[in-house]
Parts: sequence; C-alpha cells; structure tokens
Amino acid sequence: MIDKRRLLQSAAAATAALCLPAWAQDTARATPRAAAGSSAWPNKPLRILVGFPTGSSPDLAARAIAEPLSKLLGHPVVVENKPGASGNTAADLVAKSRDDHTIGALINGNLTIARLLNSSTPFDPEKDFAPVGLIGTAPLVLTVSDKAVGSTPAQLLLWARNLGTEAKYGTPGNGTVGHLGMELLKMRTSIRATHVPFNGNPQVIAAMLKNEVQIALLPPALAMAQVKAGKLKAIGVTSPDRSPLVNELPTLREADVRGADLEIWTALAAPSTMPDAAVDKLNAALDQVLRAPDVSQALLKAGWQARAGSAAALAKRMRSDTTTLGGVILMRGIKEAA
Repeated sequence: MIDKRRLLQSAAAATAALCLPAWAQDTARATPRAAAGSSAWPNKPLRILVGFPTGSSPDLAARAIAEPLSKLLGHPVVVENKPGASGNTAADLVAKSRDDHTIGALINGNLTIARLLNSSTPFDPEKDFAPVGLIGTAPLVLTVSDKAVGSTPAQLLLWARNLGTEAKYGTPGNGTVGHLGMELLKMRTSIRATHVPFNGNPQVIAAMLKNEVQIALLPPALAMAQVKAGKLKAIGVTSPDRSPLVNELPTLREADVRGADLEIWTALAAPSTMPDAAVDKLNAALDQVLRAPDVSQALLKAGWQARAGSAAALAKRMRSDTTTLGGVILMRGIKEAA
C-alpha cells in the first residue's frame, strides 16, 4: 500500500528530498520469477504492446527496435497498438499477460505514477512489471509567449516570475508530464502561474499564440517549430544535460534552476512473471540494438535519444521518478482528469 502520509510529510519538510512511496521502496519483487533456460526463449513470436496510436512517438520508438530485435532473437517481433487511458490500457494487458512473449513499450507515467494519479488503476507499476530497459528519453522545452520580455534564459525566467499569479501555463491535461513538470518548476522557483488544461499540446500552442496562456513545457519538435518561426521563445530544456534533439538550447540547470530535472521516456517492460533468463536475454538484445547507429538515428528522427542500459538502471529511474513526481502529486493534490 502507498504510504501517502509519509511521502507528503517528507515532501512538505524538504521538497528537494521527496519521500518514496512504500510500494516503491523495495527493489525486490514480492515473488521471484521462475527460472528458465535462455536458450529456450523465445520459442514463438513476441508482441510489443504500445498504448498509443500508430504514428505516435512511443509507437515509432517500438517500431524502430522491433525488426532489429527479431533478427537477434530469431523470431518475429510484432508491434500491436492498444491505445487508451494514457497508455494504461496496454500496460494492464502487459501486466496480466502470462505467455512469456508479451512485453510493452511503455512510458514513464505507466511505470511510475499511474496509481498515484488514479487509485483505481488496475495494475501496480512496481509489483506487476519486470523492467527490461530504457528505449529512449527526451526533454521538455520550457517555452514562453513571444510577448515575454528578454532574450536570455535568466531574463525570461525573471519575466515569468514578475507576472506572479497573472501568468497562466497550459498543459495537455491534469496529471500529464507537462502539468507535473510545471508544478515541480513552481516548487523550485518563484513562478506562480495558474494551470489551464487543454485537450492536447496543439491546443496549448494555439492558446499561447493568442497569449491566452504564457508558459508551457512542450515536446521539442512542437516547441522548436514555433520558436524557429519567431512565434514563441524557449528558455531551456528540462533534461540534466543538453539534448541532441535540441542541442542549441541550454538546460534549466544552466539558468541556475536546480531540482527541476525531468525527462519523458519510453521503455520495454515485461510482466513480473516472465522468467529472469528471458528478461536478461531481452535486455542484452535491446542493449545491442540501441547501440546500432541506424537505430539511434531512427529514434532521433522519432523524437527520442537512444538510451542503452541495464534493467537495474531502468528500475532505478522508475523509483526516482516516482519519488519526485509522486511528491508533486501528493503536495499539490493532483488527480487524473475523469
């Protein structure tokens, strides 16, 4: 059970050291996965479930790795789209799969804060998945109206602070990464902008162009199209390091904003019941695929920076995001839109 009182008390005492929910504290799963010989797996086609439509950035990431994985594993790897509930429909199908050949290309929300946003979420992100490995990451771009006064990140941040509660920030909805990221930024700065949710980022941009909202955290491709056209201004990216997706932009760290690092990411996850040997073999294959230049370029074109790494590294990121964003959710009383 999530220890919300402990998380909220610690977050209120020191927002830089937000407490981890009890269900995300233990790195071990409740029940160990059965052992299996890696040479016997896979023995039939694999399915990668994606919780978003064909052509979405998570879908493009899954398709970039599917064919190379099939060559390494010796069996077809098929991408199936199961959109719905911000990716949670696909995540639930993965969590409940028992064929040892169904995995998911899931986003950070599915694997971290799903239950904190909605207590009726039918799966437990920590207990019901075996992390396989990251596929890719991307920053968000802190973007402001072209009416903003200033040209440097420091000047634009000062402008946003000086607006006080008159400033409004737009997001694609309650509980989205743009919403949580802006609330985290408000906790780390003296920006006091009011949240205005929309149905999607295109609507956020349309409102910014009309100056109905003045601030937003946007995906790089959407933000930079408007910035390069001179219609919006970019302050910086939320990643800890500069991103090859928008290498011309500084990080918020470079503008002396600390503790507001945030990335969106997509990763492979298996059901918690998948044998360890199968998960290890899948991670090794994914790691090799992501180090291939053609795959890295395909991911970059789809809006992701390839991130090869271990299952343990993904598990660590899941816990870190749950700590940070879970604290924001509980401190601000954020719930997913009905």
